[in-house]
Amino acid sequence: MYRSHNCGELRMDHQGQEVTLSGWVQKTRNLGGLTFVDLRDRYGITQLVFNMDDNEALTEQARKLGREFVIKAVGTVNERASKNPDRPTGDIEIIVSALDVLNAAKTPPFTIEEETDGGEDLRMKYRYLDLRRGPLQRNLFFRSKLAVETRKYLADEGFIEVETPNLIKSTPEGARDFVVPSRMNPGEFYALPQSPQTFKQILMVGGFDKYFQIVKCFRDEDLRADRQPEFTQIDCEMSFVTRDEILDTFEGLTKNLFKVMLNKELPDFPKMSYDDAMERYGSDKPDVRFGMEFKEITELTRGKDFPVFDNAEYVVAISAAGIAGSYSNKDIKQLTEWLQRPQIGCKGLVYVKWNEDDTLKSSVGKFYSDDDLRKWLDSAGAQKGDILFVLCGEKEKTQKQMNELRLEMGTRLGLRDPEVFKPLWVVDFPLLEWDEETERFHAMHHPFTSPKVDEIADMMNGDHDAMKRLKADAYDLVINGVEIGGGSIRIHDRELQSKNFKLLGFTPEEAEAQFGFLLGAFEFGAPPHGGIAFGFDRLNAVMNGQNSIRDFIAFPKNTSGRDMMIDAPSPVDQDQLNELYLDLKEVEEKNS
Repeated sequence: MYRSHNCGELRMDHQGQEVTLSGWVQKTRNLGGLTFVDLRDRYGITQLVFNMDDNEALTEQARKLGREFVIKAVGTVNERASKNPDRPTGDIEIIVSALDVLNAAKTPPFTIEEETDGGEDLRMKYRYLDLRRGPLQRNLFFRSKLAVETRKYLADEGFIEVETPNLIKSTPEGARDFVVPSRMNPGEFYALPQSPQTFKQILMVGGFDKYFQIVKCFRDEDLRADRQPEFTQIDCEMSFVTRDEILDTFEGLTKNLFKVMLNKELPDFPKMSYDDAMERYGSDKPDVRFGMEFKEITELTRGKDFPVFDNAEYVVAISAAGIAGSYSNKDIKQLTEWLQRPQIGCKGLVYVKWNEDDTLKSSVGKFYSDDDLRKWLDSAGAQKGDILFVLCGEKEKTQKQMNELRLEMGTRLGLRDPEVFKPLWVVDFPLLEWDEETERFHAMHHPFTSPKVDEIADMMNGDHDAMKRLKADAYDLVINGVEIGGGSIRIHDRELQSKNFKLLGFTPEEAEAQFGFLLGAFEFGAPPHGGIAFGFDRLNAVMNGQNSIRDFIAFPKNTSGRDMMIDAPSPVDQDQLNELYLDLKEVEEKNS
């Protein structure tokens, strides 16, 4: 027997019992005649004690133990003289009578503790060591339980879990596909799915009514902290439903998950239109835990011989409350330099300080009178003690820049409490985006999204400008400034779907070649349907107040899309390529 108990369960109630524990050596301490060993497994840490006076040979054996040695210890539970209140097993220790080294270990390249000294790349290379640390283990157990609770809830709501294929057809819309050559079909390729979108729609045509899947998806795109080339979705679809019925269902799922996992009661989720979100926050995924809403002051700034504002399409302000007295010129200079970084690209920052003594100080004070500046402040709802920050330029670009400034100020002022959760639905997105460079429309969500019911006639018969005004029957779930999920009511009519493909630049032949199976299915009685997909990795991170999804994935890729542990992707030999009718020389020439 390797263990009678785990390293996290022994208490004073076990005093006097002989027990067997197995695990990894966290650390050893040699104190004269006594040697202490902290033994760790995934359940916790228990202190082992070796006494030179009782058993010299056993103590000498213990002193040779290194970090991460795998050992088995037999001994008696004893009350500790010096208790550790920070450890659940801190009232007891094990007086060891027998010790077996199950496996020796090299000294690990970083400390296996709550806070480690290892950099991210090093920890990813030795992921099997990083996975021994408490934070990662807790994250993965949280993820596991979240998946179980998701399945329970959706099963109780009548959903059926169906697995869809991982080898599918490449499609031109969306991100880049990962492609897989077919040995059995020379010169032809599968793609790994970016989502099960068309398959879940086919399931609705097949009459399954309520589908879900916790599914792996793949996108060959540039990576960030919240993106991975392979990621997991809670993917769902329903038939004979309206938008609000879908929102109610998945608002219910979200509330249930927060209650079960975090014991937090979420209020009803408000709905905000895409247009309102952009005007008020400059983002379609606003963080509404704090204020600092945008106020356009373009007209208030014109005609004062300040060319920067006079020539700007858009001038916008936010008010940071209560910082006028504490925010120095140096602080504002540092903030301006932060905004001027290439990632954001601002040319400068204008500010107005409204001091507690009712005086004003502004970086554009020589162009604008105090009366002018007070109109700005009043318009933005500022109070004494606030600072007004102002940016200008092209509207869309400036909205994005001001959104970055707003979020940064929210962080600096401690307004983005990770223990507070403010969800909302963002609805009524544009259906199509016009790309001036390619002179074609792109789908805001995906090509299968339906326009609002009262705009279907405009889509079928309207002119170019009418297409730009179309609203999608689409929705995103946003929590604390993070897009957790998105979905839409789908097109279920062949004629309307064909029209959408045409607007997106598909010829009839291309649409048939790519999506003929779906168009054909619509001719056999497709029900009205819609769905949603949650980013499961993101949901885990947001619920735990973390920005990166990598620590909620057992074996993630780095920002270059590499698995540092197994060193993938990697070259393959010519024989393998020959079987797939690929030429290694061509690949090498392309890489060079």
